[in-house]
Amino acid sequence: MQDVIKEIIALHLGKVLINEKLSNHTTYRVGGKARCICIPKGIDELLTLLKIIKERKIKHIILGNGSNVLFSDEIYDGIVIKLDNFNKISINNNIIVVGAGYPLIRLSNDAMRNSLKGMEFMGGIPGTVGGAVFMNAGAYGEDTASIIQSVKIINSDLDIVELSKDDMKYSYRTSLLQDHLDFVCLEATFKLTKGNSEEIANIMKERREQRKLSQPLNYPSAGSVFRNPSGMYAGKLIEDMGLKGFTVGKAMVSMKHANFIINIGNAKASDIKKIIDTIKIKALSKYNVRLHVEQRLINWVGVSEKDKEED
Repeated sequence: MQDVIKEIIALHLGKVLINEKLSNHTTYRVGGKARCICIPKGIDELLTLLKIIKERKIKHIILGNGSNVLFSDEIYDGIVIKLDNFNKISINNNIIVVGAGYPLIRLSNDAMRNSLKGMEFMGGIPGTVGGAVFMNAGAYGEDTASIIQSVKIINSDLDIVELSKDDMKYSYRTSLLQDHLDFVCLEATFKLTKGNSEEIANIMKERREQRKLSQPLNYPSAGSVFRNPSGMYAGKLIEDMGLKGFTVGKAMVSMKHANFIINIGNAKASDIKKIIDTIKIKALSKYNVRLHVEQRLINWVGVSEKDKEED
């Protein structure tokens, strides 16, 4: 691994962080160290990096803003790739083409200023375009799939290809990319509708106020922990089980919104994971409901990132 890191540095592929704390790169503010975090300068550098990774069979992951992930406390013995430099945007009438590293909150504001409707739901999601494409991020009954037109990716053969909305196989909080973790989202094309910028701004403002009242924005978290089971809300189910305020170490189920776990002061990733496991066990025991984690669980022994379980 050390030889590979030296090679990456020598090739000047971009910024390289060695033995970097993942807590500096996730919104939970937890996680062990990564052997290497690389931020490629551009597409050529990214392709070179992916070629090295493929040839050496090195573990790797693409990380956006770290807003929907839970890394373990252990060392991530691989390469974390951040696409911060893939942040170009073009707006032509009602079409937006934007890089994977572009922040969603900024994107929703860009759409609003251009009188484009459809991205209001992104106004409170602290992630990136790539993460939204990967997770089919959504809120207020809307999601990324509802506005996506196409996605440009690097596939497992390191070819750059464009996938249509149908190709992406979108459904609730899932996409084709979750079944192909070696694919890399480069950019997305969104098709919006014309609207009134003032009306759009008012909707976004109202939702910001709602989030302040209903979500624990003053503590580190990673957004909603569980997917909503069919016909019910995960937060309501957790609240009904009396788990608001349930604490392990320095992690706690939010008193404001039970589907949020918050870091109330130097929590460990294992504290958060214990709360997740406790909630899942109790939901299954009390209501016979199998809750599925919406967040990606990374670098946990015996745990799939997709939280795959047999119903």
